[in-house]
Amino acid sequence: MTKYFTSILFFITTFVFAQMPSATQGGDGKISGTLIDSIAKTPVEFATLSLYKTTDLVKPIDGTLTDEKGKFTIKNVPNGKFAIKFSSIGFKDKLVFLEEITAKNRTLTLKDIFISTDAKLLNEVVITGQGAVIEEKVDRLVYNADKDITAKGGDAADILRKVPLLSVDLDGNVSLRGSSNIRVLINNKPSTIMAASIADALKQIPADQIKTVEVITSPSAKYDAEGSSGIINIITKKNNLEGYSLNTDIGGGNRGANLGLNGSLRTGKFGMTLGGFGRANFNPSETTFEQITKGTENTYRTSQKGNARDEMVFGRYTLGADYDISKTKSLSAGARFGTRSFNRDQDLTIERFQNLTQLSNTNQRIISDNPSNSWDFNIDYLHVIKPQKELSISTLYSRSSANSDFTNTPLGNAELEKLALTNRNDNINQEYTVQVDYQTPIKKNQLVEFGGKGIFREVNSDFSYLVGGSVINDPKRPNGSLDYNQNIGAAYLAYTYTTKSKYTFKAGTRYEITDIFATQNNSTDIDIEPYNILVPNVNISKTFGGKYTVKTGYNRRIQRPGLQQLNPNVNLVNPQNIQQGNPELRPELTDNIEASVSASIKKIYLNMSLFTRMTGNAITQVATPSGTENGVVITTFQNIGNDKAYGVNFSGNLSLTSKWMINAGIESFYNYITGQTTSASGVSIPVSNQGWNHNGRLMTFITLKKGWQVQAFSFARGSRVLPMGRQGGFGFYSLGTRKEFKNKKGSIGVSTQNFLQNSMKIKTTMESPLFTQNSVNYMFNRGVSVNLSYKLGKMGVDAMMPKKRAKGVKNDDVKDGGGETTGQQGGGAPAGRN
Repeated sequence: MTKYFTSILFFITTFVFAQMPSATQGGDGKISGTLIDSIAKTPVEFATLSLYKTTDLVKPIDGTLTDEKGKFTIKNVPNGKFAIKFSSIGFKDKLVFLEEITAKNRTLTLKDIFISTDAKLLNEVVITGQGAVIEEKVDRLVYNADKDITAKGGDAADILRKVPLLSVDLDGNVSLRGSSNIRVLINNKPSTIMAASIADALKQIPADQIKTVEVITSPSAKYDAEGSSGIINIITKKNNLEGYSLNTDIGGGNRGANLGLNGSLRTGKFGMTLGGFGRANFNPSETTFEQITKGTENTYRTSQKGNARDEMVFGRYTLGADYDISKTKSLSAGARFGTRSFNRDQDLTIERFQNLTQLSNTNQRIISDNPSNSWDFNIDYLHVIKPQKELSISTLYSRSSANSDFTNTPLGNAELEKLALTNRNDNINQEYTVQVDYQTPIKKNQLVEFGGKGIFREVNSDFSYLVGGSVINDPKRPNGSLDYNQNIGAAYLAYTYTTKSKYTFKAGTRYEITDIFATQNNSTDIDIEPYNILVPNVNISKTFGGKYTVKTGYNRRIQRPGLQQLNPNVNLVNPQNIQQGNPELRPELTDNIEASVSASIKKIYLNMSLFTRMTGNAITQVATPSGTENGVVITTFQNIGNDKAYGVNFSGNLSLTSKWMINAGIESFYNYITGQTTSASGVSIPVSNQGWNHNGRLMTFITLKKGWQVQAFSFARGSRVLPMGRQGGFGFYSLGTRKEFKNKKGSIGVSTQNFLQNSMKIKTTMESPLFTQNSVNYMFNRGVSVNLSYKLGKMGVDAMMPKKRAKGVKNDDVKDGGGETTGQQGGGAPAGRN
């Protein structure tokens, strides 16, 4: 079968090259050499060679194949500078830049060319779908986002909605297979902008700058142990060509506007990038809220109606540089600054009843102000000793500061308005990381990786309450602080082996030591014992006939609490539903098992995966009645017990023609939550809930003549199981078109979202033996936008450019505050990722 396939490949490739209008006609230059497998040291037969001018690496001007001895010859080459790309199934593409062919140097006899797989290709199972929309690897799924024509003017959350296995709610909270216990990396690096809220951080990342999204469901031992459900790695677009470029994007619509500038410069061994992105949005909303608390003698009912307007401004600015010390050593550094401003102006009407008697009817204006800034600095060194044998050293400093302030002003009485209640909550989160990684091949198709890492975190939260501008001393509205220091040391060992029969085995283990020192109000120590954990993982895959792939895997993960769960600030934005963190939280531990089968047959790709997630000591948001104030519910975080999920994913791609692609997916899982929570008055309350959760998505992409493209997308999420109730489902859809300019340097596009309805309704219910809650949120997110992009500059090729550049730190070990119900505002969290 292999010889039959390679013979067909030989015929097709020879025929294709024969049809090319060769730019080499008329020349008398000659290029020859031999292609060798770098590990087996054997010739690579029937590999594809494409000859390019160094000024245009897109369109080949000539080509050929290696023979059964790996030898090749290209004749009739004119004078000039050229590059050859070598491609072969099972090997990494290799681009080789040649000496200039001149009248005095017309014959180039190249030294043996070595081609090899690298660590990534050892993991790779199959690339599927038209234009590789989805790539499936032994431990992850890769979604290629750079084909999304509606990305202009959007943010990362808009892209993640289209990624298989992921679900994103209307607030931007992300879940993987139903769990929000995930970690998010940007270009394999962590950032404290993810610390306070992943949803807020995603709004700072422009969608059109995202190249791919990696969903790592079974992380290897090289990754930090945290992220119970897995890791999301967002890879942004990069430019490695010689020369300079400047890309501009500008857009606007009925709900916001955006402006982006991205430039790059590369000359010789030095490269530099500079980028900036700004976005402003506003969105109105309406809410209704009904709450009933049951006492021993009385029942208290609260009825609320609110109208709000949210105004958001986001910015992200990046500066990066890299230098090739030699052909095998490189150094890179980067700085990133992010800024965010979120303001909400809400008018709230509150009616309170005791039994059937009305106690009060008040109108309040609540103004929330949540600005934040973040800084990241990294320096990375990489030494490629030989193919697949590498040493990397990475360092990172990351800092974020966030203020979460609100003012609650009673309306209708001038004297009462002077007694406006203000909460100020200032948070700082900073971390220092150093990481050393080493990998080396052993024998054929085997790779060993090992390394170590240290993370040193400092988290501070200061909070106070003021009435009429003066600080108050009220136990119900406490002032105080939290200082939380967390140090983590880790070591790992991983092994990958790919057999001749196309089995891939990847196994490893990681050991982490965690030490915590925390104080509250600058004096009281919080008793948190240090803990150690060993986290193993194993992944096995097998490819049959190049069309079918079967995978199975197991991994253990840990989830440490983030600042939003720890922060003891009492948040009274809604005075009847108080939000507060718990600084005594312990980490949760999760065991994940998954199995999948996929098929790629002609124009169709199909995948089905089964998964089980079992979490103990689960960090869960729970609500209980206040022990001191009638009719008030306190929502906080506790380690309540067990959270289990059993589910199935179906996804597929269909290429109806070479210009029309359809992508779809369905996910269903059964969630079972059990445990015990403790009320504010010390009463133990059982927590138990179970039920099905469903998600579905459909996307189609059509390329038309004269540079026109059309894309439609729809997503639906059913109601979700909460520990004490259910959150209602919702849908999202968009339609966009784009026209590329004739000079290929720019485009203009129009897109519209949720255009068939004025608002979207989401209902949430919560219930326990002591209270019930029913809330309805109306989201007015009908939108239309126009976006223009244009590129200036000229890019060529740097022949000295190495294949790899220095790697970076990846911290992935802290739980995000985003969740199923409204969380406490503000706060940076101890973030991180391997």
